[in-house]
Amino acid sequence: MRTYRELFGAPEFAPLFWSTTLHTAAATVSGLALGVLVYGATGSPLLAALSMFGASLAQVLGAALLMSAADRVPPRGALTGLATLFGVGTAVQAVPGMPVWALFVVLSGLGTAAALGGGVRYGLLNEVLARDGFLLGRSVLNMVTGLAQVVGFAAGGVLVTVLSPRGTLLLGAVLYLGSAVVARCGLRARAPRVAGRASVAETWRTNRFLWSSRARRCTYLALWLPNGLVVGCEALFVPYDPGRAGWLFACAALGMFVGDAVAGRWVPPRWRARIDLPLRLLLAVPYAVFLFGPPFVVALVAVTLASVGFAATLLLQERLMALTPEAMGGQALGLHGAGMMTAQGVCAGLAGALAEWTSPAVAMGVLASASVVVTVALVPGLRGSPGGVGTPGGAVSSGGTGNPGGTGTANGAGDVAGARVAGDGVG
Repeated sequence: MRTYRELFGAPEFAPLFWSTTLHTAAATVSGLALGVLVYGATGSPLLAALSMFGASLAQVLGAALLMSAADRVPPRGALTGLATLFGVGTAVQAVPGMPVWALFVVLSGLGTAAALGGGVRYGLLNEVLARDGFLLGRSVLNMVTGLAQVVGFAAGGVLVTVLSPRGTLLLGAVLYLGSAVVARCGLRARAPRVAGRASVAETWRTNRFLWSSRARRCTYLALWLPNGLVVGCEALFVPYDPGRAGWLFACAALGMFVGDAVAGRWVPPRWRARIDLPLRLLLAVPYAVFLFGPPFVVALVAVTLASVGFAATLLLQERLMALTPEAMGGQALGLHGAGMMTAQGVCAGLAGALAEWTSPAVAMGVLASASVVVTVALVPGLRGSPGGVGTPGGAVSSGGTGNPGGTGTANGAGDVAGARVAGDGVG
């Protein structure tokens, strides 16, 4: 499966594509609306940043308590239920007179539940597509995430003005419910990928194993930290320029779209390891221009160029799946998604705190510099090709290349990160 025509000809890919698109659009418009609502009510860059990315912090609870369910629940029911939960929660946030603390309580609950979404969705993608189509399919879903954010953020700025932030939140709730309907009607019922009951003990056992390998640890850290620090820069777009923040977000999403399109479809396998480090450096370096008070057009170009670097996540997840036993693939992807969103939430809070003491532009420069330092520090741990893959029972599967399986075979490629909006790995 090497063409987009073949990809969309696969049964069930189209409904999974549209369900993901609606979910991303909902997260985009509602996230921007909530950020504007909270900033208007409090005038605080910290609270505005946390309102847009704070649900990510709660994903660490989901990763610690719920993640073993990613391979142990029926995928269609899980995706339908999560989208419905987000729709209801977003509608609650739109209730007039809702105090700010209550908005954050709802946000935390949604973030905890969302930790399951990425593992369930991309594990299902591996079942829907043949093995040789997973990488192309995942890159397409990541591209549509970027495109939905381009449209969503650009339209969201208009919607917040025309409908008000609360009206835009209600529109986001409707989009979430649309995603639930598409998943329920378009996907067929499937049994869980792994038998047995999900439990906190099983979640911790598998998480400990996934973290036990130095190669996987460095890969996880490279997936979480440089990405998260740059998302901290993005979390300051509203305080940096409240009237034109939607354009900054849209350009960031456009850059991510371009990067994923090129990396997922046209970069040959022999080049992937070579461009990983340059892409992660590209992710941060352009944000240095904000320290010099650039014209708005220059800021847009810098943000677009930097976001091309998010394509490094596609290449790092290919490495992660090559290091992960097959039966743990869903939880490995879920742990990646939850860790990534948690890192984004922590860095958004850090960015907001720095902006309170300095300015949004200075805080962006500091976090971008930290991203470069972390990227360089992780280089030794990412050298070499993935080798054998251990299992908790002590067996070893041979490594290699080949299967782009979302369930993480020993010779598997991987999936891409989601977008940078609070949700189930939708950055």
